This record gives sequence, structure tokens and C-alpha cells, in this order.
Amino acid sequence: MHEYSIVQSLLESCEEHARVNEAKKVTKVIVKIGVLSGVEPDLLQTAFDTFKEQTVCHNALFIINHQKIVIECFDCNTTSTLEKHEFSCPSCQSVNIKVIDGEDMFLMSLEME
Repeated sequence: MHEYSIVQSLLESCEEHARVNEAKKVTKVIVKIGVLSGVEPDLLQTAFDTFKEQTVCHNALFIINHQKIVIECFDCNTTSTLEKHEFSCPSCQSVNIKVIDGEDMFLMSLEME
């Protein structure tokens, strides 16, 4: 379960941002997780809840935004959000596509006091 190591890095990042901004605590952490990122949201939530104790995030609300797969079609030049894991353009059915979102996990924002 690499979610635990992800949370360790996330908490270290929160600690650093709090220190740089002279904040005493983090009240909200918002992340974006792509469906192709390989990160399991439920496990990430559990890991965050487990490891946030004794950190600046100990009472922080953890919000996960799920990012669907967004593709760009090279044949018809459209950008589409896929509702299913069918990797073809919904407009022209071409498979000459590039995934432009939905593969990563990002720390989107922090609220601090």
C-alpha cells in the first residue's frame, strides 16, 4: 500500500507550508486524485486519518476531488472527459488520443491558521 508513503510525503509538505507561512495548524487539505493515478482514495483517507496525529494537520479536514480521464483527440482536435475507461474519442471514435488529465495526484490547496 503506497498510500501510506504518499500520506507521509503529503504531511511533510503540509508541515513545510505551515512553517513557511508561520501557521500553527492546517485546517483543510484538498487533493485531486486522477482515476488512473494508482492511488486508492479510501486507503489514502485511512492513511491520512492514521498519520495526521501529532502533526499540524491533526484536526484538518481532508477532501479528495476525483479527476476523471480527460483526453485530447489528434484526429478531430476535441478535448473530452471519458465517462468509461474506453480509450477512444467520443466524437469520432478515433484511438489517436492523448490523456491530458486523470493520471496524477496533486495537493490542490491548504487552509491554515
